[in-house]
Amino acid sequence: MRSATVEKNPSEHWGQASPPSLTDARAENILLIDDLPGNLLVYQTILQELGQNLVVARSGEEALKLVLKQDFAVILLDVNMPTMDGFETASLIRRRKKSASTPIIFLTAFTDEVGMIQSYASGAVDYLPTPVVPEVLKAKVRVFIELSQMRRQANLQTEERVRREAAEASARNSAFLVKVSESLARVQTQGELLRVLVQLPIPYLADVSIAWLKEDEKGPSQIECGIMTGPETRDRLPGLKLSDLPWLKKAAGEVMATGEIHFMDEIHRLPPPRSIILSLLGSAIIIPLVVQGQTKGCLVLARQRSSVRYQLDDIPLANDVTYRAGVVLENVMLMERIQEADRRKDEFLGMLAHELRNPLGPIYNAIQLQKLLEPKNPRMADLSDIIDRQAKHMGRLIDDLLDATRVAHGKILLRKERCDLGQIVHQTVADYRTVVEASGLQLNVISPNAPVWIDGDSTRLVQAIGNLLHNAHKFTKSGGVITVRLEIKKYGRLATVTVADTGIGIESKMLSCIFDVFRQAEQGLDRSRGGLGLGLALVKGLIELHHGNVHAVSAGLDRGAKFIIELPVQPLENETVKNIPPLEIPSNRKYRVLVIEDNQDAARSAQMLLHLEGHDVRTAPTALTGLEAARDFHPQVILCDIGLPEIDGYQVVRTIRQDVALSSTYVIALTGYGRQKDKRQALDAGFDLHLTKPIDYASLRHALTLADTKYGEMESVSP
Repeated sequence: MRSATVEKNPSEHWGQASPPSLTDARAENILLIDDLPGNLLVYQTILQELGQNLVVARSGEEALKLVLKQDFAVILLDVNMPTMDGFETASLIRRRKKSASTPIIFLTAFTDEVGMIQSYASGAVDYLPTPVVPEVLKAKVRVFIELSQMRRQANLQTEERVRREAAEASARNSAFLVKVSESLARVQTQGELLRVLVQLPIPYLADVSIAWLKEDEKGPSQIECGIMTGPETRDRLPGLKLSDLPWLKKAAGEVMATGEIHFMDEIHRLPPPRSIILSLLGSAIIIPLVVQGQTKGCLVLARQRSSVRYQLDDIPLANDVTYRAGVVLENVMLMERIQEADRRKDEFLGMLAHELRNPLGPIYNAIQLQKLLEPKNPRMADLSDIIDRQAKHMGRLIDDLLDATRVAHGKILLRKERCDLGQIVHQTVADYRTVVEASGLQLNVISPNAPVWIDGDSTRLVQAIGNLLHNAHKFTKSGGVITVRLEIKKYGRLATVTVADTGIGIESKMLSCIFDVFRQAEQGLDRSRGGLGLGLALVKGLIELHHGNVHAVSAGLDRGAKFIIELPVQPLENETVKNIPPLEIPSNRKYRVLVIEDNQDAARSAQMLLHLEGHDVRTAPTALTGLEAARDFHPQVILCDIGLPEIDGYQVVRTIRQDVALSSTYVIALTGYGRQKDKRQALDAGFDLHLTKPIDYASLRHALTLADTKYGEMESVSP
């Protein structure tokens, strides 16, 4: 036991605790309260052999301060003290919750019955007359010391047991979560996730578990149920529907709306309809299943009526399970999207090869026939028409592919201006009328008489509406009707362009993804309708760049379809309106033209076309021979390929601009790269115009008209 040190002059140190012995950390605190130093010295002398910490106080006020700072095994309290007597001091000590049960022994010279009653009423456990008998005092104090030590030992054992139980529970929870993670890590699909998830909590967290995923654009809702069939066994309950669990339907709605955990009790008492498992259940918790901040479904953990109800302490572990399931669900959804994208990519590549080969076959056959037929054979014109149609078809496929890529990467820059949407609609319809009516279809257009002003890129809007017309033409059989309608809605703030057809219609499952890249309705192996599945995605991208939107409507297969474009209308203003520019009339001027192109077929065909127009044309297969020919020939127009051997077209044009004799030549860049930055790079290098391959005859003739603006009244070269 620990010994207390008795001070030689206690009057100098009253109120201070005796220094504790370093050899015994289990010594108890004993508080001695008396206003007389002599009495305190006597009590210290008697009790020091008990080896405890003796703390002294000379007044009730000083004792109360000490009681606030530390705990005591027993308090020896003198009754007769100035200012605050022992009874009042004891009452105040009892009011403090932590010291309410601390044993108090009163010490007094008065032993009348009234004083004893008052002592016990104040909270004393014993009453000793003074002067005290040393052995009696030591015996009584020793009892309370032993009680305090037993109480402290019991508390330590309780704390140790609680810590041990907490550690064991934590170890069990950790092992359970490891098992959860290992089981979920092998999951590959959403259905497999639900089947695994409902069996994991049984029987550790629940007797019955239900996992539910709500319906989304990818598919219908899914539900799985796991149930305990034995003390340590579990099984699935197949065939369960949400309609079998009306209580879950309602509770899941609350969870989906709030994203918070929902508690339920007395489930077996819920009104019918009831499923077979309802009769087993008492309480349940419904935890939201969250993916990237969105509630995708919920996990229900339920216990039998005979089991303990769910409490707040159950939430952390249940939350941990659903969090891990949410992470796995996110990964599964991502993997499914990647697999879907990969599947669609493979389909697209096969489709691309098929679609590009389709026009190549007729072109190749027509060319072979041209070689076999006499030049004046009347079938030569038909063969030329075949080549023209198929080349344009191939060009459209390539343009759609490039434009869709530009839209996806934000590379399309619109040249917006105030333009009349009605004129755009009528021009587009006029462009397609011949082709549509040749297929036996009726094409109608309905629009207001007044202009419909919008802020837009007229070329891109013609392209978007044209793609919808092309789509309607492709999916409507002969005898059908295509109607293009322009309307003003929302009090003149919104313009809608509707392209409606009486064609094959759209399945409901396709409506939500009809504008996805590479997305098409199922076609047979013949792919008679053709296309790459890019046209509608391109429409959506172009319209959204105009701060509008587009959506599809269809009543189902063989019931036609409508595609509706919505664009914001500009208010009327008194300003000059720039409409769609008409095609320039081909130039009558005849030029000296040099074609620098390493593809001999391309160079030769361009030479023949230009020669038929009356131009004097020469060709050069390389940059160096081209520069040499330019210095000798002095061309007025140069068509120069960018990707040349030796040195590229950019270096060619820079050399030309540095040559005094050639610096004013009109130089046109020819390239297969048509991005905005490619055009900018060509113009920065010194080209006057940028043309993207393949270049059709009309574009080439139009490019020569632009040369007129540079040469003005320059004298033409005789053919």
